[in-house]
Amino acid sequence: MSTNKEILFKGIKYIALALPLYFIGPSIIYNAFVNKGNIWHYLVLAIGIIASFFAVFLTFRGLKTIMQSLFDGNK
Repeated sequence: MSTNKEILFKGIKYIALALPLYFIGPSIIYNAFVNKGNIWHYLVLAIGIIASFFAVFLTFRGLKTIMQSLFDGNK
């Protein structure tokens, strides 16, 4: 049962990309709610929500890739 290191590093890369988005997404959402008088309110809010969902997506994809590298090593 060996670990496929190329796939493992790919999964770690996904999680490393998700980590900043966990801080950027909520910050953008907070900024959108603070500046409700601005005409760009809904656009900034949508960008923040998309960044937050993308962070969760990258985390799940990274964990799936890491699990694949650990347990599907026979292929």
